Amino acid sequence: MGVLVAVTDHAAERYRQRVRGTLDAKTEIASAVARAHAAGRAQRDPGGTVLVRDERRRDVVYVCRQEGSELVVITLWEEGEDAAVPRRFTDALRRDDHRVR
Repeated sequence: MGVLVAVTDHAAERYRQRVRGTLDAKTEIASAVARAHAAGRAQRDPGGTVLVRDERRRDVVYVCRQEGSELVVITLWEEGEDAAVPRRFTDALRRDDHRVR
């Protein structure tokens, strides 16, 4: 069974920055998340978030919240040091962001 997917503005902006510039980021993300979810590439983490790994770009992870029968993509990241913005930089910023703690 398919899943409905909504995408936040934040997730669309991160997609444009890290994956590819596009005018239709929300549609591309929603399609990718729906395909990956249908292929079984989703897992729930202990905090309740759903992590969905892209089928085509396996280094891209979509971070989602489940809202009933809908997945809301709230952000995304790339894994590995070959990422456009490696996670070590994101983690370094997080230490300085008091809102994250």
